[in-house]
Amino acid sequence: MFLLPDNLSAPSRRSRKRVSDLADEIAVHDLAIAVATFDPAPLGRNLQPDARMASTRPASVTGNVILINDADFRRLSHHLGVSFCRHLDYPACMMEQTARGKGTMAASAIEIRGLQKTYAAGRGAPEKKALDGVDLDIPAGSVFGLLGPNGAGKSTLINILAGLVLKTAGRVTIWGFDQDVNPRQSRAAIGVMPQELNLDAFFAPRAALEVQAGLYGVPRSQRRTDEILALVGLEDKAEAYARTLSGGMRRRLLLAKALVHRPHVLVLDEPTAGVDIELRQMLWENVRRLNAEGMTIILTTHYLEEAQEMCDQIAIINHGQVIARDSTSNLLARLDTRSLVIVPEEEVTTLPDRQGIDVTRRDGGALALSYRAGRTSAEEVLQAIRDAGIRIRDVRTEQADLEDVFLDLTRSRIEEA
Repeated sequence: MFLLPDNLSAPSRRSRKRVSDLADEIAVHDLAIAVATFDPAPLGRNLQPDARMASTRPASVTGNVILINDADFRRLSHHLGVSFCRHLDYPACMMEQTARGKGTMAASAIEIRGLQKTYAAGRGAPEKKALDGVDLDIPAGSVFGLLGPNGAGKSTLINILAGLVLKTAGRVTIWGFDQDVNPRQSRAAIGVMPQELNLDAFFAPRAALEVQAGLYGVPRSQRRTDEILALVGLEDKAEAYARTLSGGMRRRLLLAKALVHRPHVLVLDEPTAGVDIELRQMLWENVRRLNAEGMTIILTTHYLEEAQEMCDQIAIINHGQVIARDSTSNLLARLDTRSLVIVPEEEVTTLPDRQGIDVTRRDGGALALSYRAGRTSAEEVLQAIRDAGIRIRDVRTEQADLEDVFLDLTRSRIEEA
């Protein structure tokens, strides 16, 4: 949509007719035009450029009906008798294209301050506070884990980021764009792979990606449909109806749809729920590749071993609040519990007895000696075993994983409540 500011002279009846004729003419070239007047003051707020568009043409504004395609923009200016780039002071006239490399990214891909969401009461149910003052910074270029039990508020937070749910209070900034000030640009900066399979059963993967790219205003010359289909392993199913795809293939298609507009931030909501090992491995390879190219990844999952392996940083949400947020290594270090598991040469009748060491029996006659590494050394544990007269046939060590940290934090939160 091309808009003329109020400070331009009002178009004459003749010029209005010329605009109408021109619109009819260019419609053949797949260019949709509407002319109106507006206050130019909020122009920079609502119509900031998408710097990812090619520098050979004025940048498209994702979310509007600007469909430039291959039409000659200068010919349009000539017909209207105005120079859009000069009179509109329109940021879309900026021809700079910003590369998405880790060296050029802002410190935070997403900044959340005081985010609250309360669902109104209805049908006899009381109002529900899904988010209660969430403050969160997600570093650009990271793989960030968003964990929490069912009903903790993860889905509400993701839906607010995607623009699907209106927040009650707070501020959300995505790639430098405030959701309240620049709603279109904030939505253009993020792609979401939802947990639910929301596909049109009568669209083939190629057609689905073309439609999705069109909704985001991606010009035909800049669409990467075949490249994305190859990335997710659907090139041989490009013309098959979505209803004929397996469950795993449908999940791949969801990922492909989230990538059509080259988002800076990709949200994966339970991406491996119910998928086979092969698809899971392919997904994580793609995630690593996209992250290496500079894309910020936000992952929600109930498979905590995946989060521990994939994520640089993790936030844990419970009852609508962030109860922990740190690097994965620091979170694991919060629980310094270790276990020394031994298989004795013969049945043990007398268990080791020393302060700071808890001993439990396991199947097969094994003994697990648990201790806090910050208070008790492994040498002290071994000495307790020797003092009990136990001869060791086999030994291994165990340490806390992300699941232990998760359970410890969420349980302590419930006890405090």
